[in-house]
Amino acid sequence: MTIALDQPASAAAKPARRRAPSFAGLAPYVPATPLALILGGFLLLPILMIAVVSFWDYDFAAMYPDFLLTNYTDTLGSWVTWKTYLNTLKFAAIVWAVTLFVGFWVAYFLAFHIRTAAMQMVLFLICTVPFLTSNIIRMISWIPVLGRNGLVNTTLVRLGIVPQPIEWLLYSEFAVVLAMVHLYTLFMVTPIFNTLMRIDRSLFEAARDAGATGWQILWNVVIPLAKPGIAIGSIFVVTIVMGDFVTVRLMSGGQTASVGLMMMNAMSLLQYPAAAANAVVLLILVLLTVAVMMRLVDIRKEL
Repeated sequence: MTIALDQPASAAAKPARRRAPSFAGLAPYVPATPLALILGGFLLLPILMIAVVSFWDYDFAAMYPDFLLTNYTDTLGSWVTWKTYLNTLKFAAIVWAVTLFVGFWVAYFLAFHIRTAAMQMVLFLICTVPFLTSNIIRMISWIPVLGRNGLVNTTLVRLGIVPQPIEWLLYSEFAVVLAMVHLYTLFMVTPIFNTLMRIDRSLFEAARDAGATGWQILWNVVIPLAKPGIAIGSIFVVTIVMGDFVTVRLMSGGQTASVGLMMMNAMSLLQYPAAAANAVVLLILVLLTVAVMMRLVDIRKEL
């Protein structure tokens, strides 16, 4: 009995050992740390600086740290600004629709009508050849094609289709849309092609056995399964078009405005807070557009 009673006493007399702090819960975050630092330093920090500057005051010579809503009231209270934003949204909608139509059929042809993987890769690389040159060079190359004395007008006049050169082919909204479609269609082709290549071909055989026609297979099988790629391509195209100002400036000849061009003009006049306010508004608009797309399509299936 004495031994039995002494054992608990001796056990209680021993000091409790302190457990070393465990960092096992932080292990999953270690691989993401470099990416988080890069995104924080090169993406989030500049955006934060732009948001801060958008509340500053300025004159013709300098900027003054302050907290004013003047830049936003001037931006959102001007009909010219609203018209510019609507014009930018119009460009984004038209270019998105055209690139989606062209990009889907190009990706569909590469995925389902080219039998060998080697030929698919060759044709896909041919699509990427224009990206070996600068965007500006590719835009300027349209001038001798669409100009008043360019290839298209010369051909149409000589064939007697039109009595005189068509003026709206160059330095117009048509030229802006055409150049943007030329520049950004590949951003739609690539994700759609990647999605179509993942579709199980046995689904087509099952649909044919059930009596479905080619168009029914396209509408009920291919397009629903291609929605993640369509959403990713749409995000690429819409976000790039809404921030593009070089194409609008060169291909419209200064006759068309966009939000990006308006910000560039403000910066050329040293009106950096006003340009920052427009940048914040445009960023919010782009994020809302992307949020709507992600609500409609779950792109995590593609990732």
